[in-house]
Amino acid sequence: MTERSSEASDTNAVYVYAVCRTEGESFLRGLTGVGGDEPVRALRFGSLTAVVQSVRAADFTDEVWQERLADETELERYARAHHEVVSAVAARFPTVPLPLATLYHGEERAVLALASESARFRTAMKRIAHHAEWGVKVYAPVAGSEGSRAPEERPTAHAGRARPAPGAGLAYVERKRNQQSERERRQADSLRVADAVDTDVSRIAAASRRLRPHGSGAGGDQRVQVLNATYLVAEHRAAELDLLAADLRERTGAEIEVSGPWVPYSFVGEV
Repeated sequence: MTERSSEASDTNAVYVYAVCRTEGESFLRGLTGVGGDEPVRALRFGSLTAVVQSVRAADFTDEVWQERLADETELERYARAHHEVVSAVAARFPTVPLPLATLYHGEERAVLALASESARFRTAMKRIAHHAEWGVKVYAPVAGSEGSRAPEERPTAHAGRARPAPGAGLAYVERKRNQQSERERRQADSLRVADAVDTDVSRIAAASRRLRPHGSGAGGDQRVQVLNATYLVAEHRAAELDLLAADLRERTGAEIEVSGPWVPYSFVGEV
């Protein structure tokens, strides 16, 4: 949906945060959005409302936006400002959030483009009404440290030279084979736990998505993630999710993290 020009311009563009269904816009007062000079406002198209803001087109050219993407601090500032507006709307109405930096050159073009997707917006609103997004992460048990393992047999020195004990080579190979088998067993067990958690949580969710697990060491976290999933859960089942997570921790012994509720970004795309 995003329209950006490679040429800088002093004209205004229409930045779109989200689409909802509402008649008023008093709930938007006080929101600064990504461009604090102009108010965040409502733009009607048919029976739906887009939450928009006028911004300088020159601030969103391809060149400027690429520079912003490379600046972690600046990108986070924009992302937070965008999410603040979306969250304020979603707290009041079923809301379809649009991606960061969705904008059009003029209201007429914005209305035409948004109206062409009215059916998708209505379908998404119906699906997420009175629901929220919850994240669930499962981590594999941390293997014992190297210091906790039994010491390996070492050659014994006799008369100034090392001589391996009888059968030491075979014992070493067998020990390595057993360690590999143990690692594979733990991995298989962890994946079975991840599948069991996903199956149980999916039973109380209206929809779910399994995402790529974060690798070990991501963000300084040394744990091994075996499930990274997100679920669309009805508001009245949120307490049930908490109880289920506690029960799963007790039954599986796994480390399970639950986060939310969030605006259902993951469940507003195409069905």
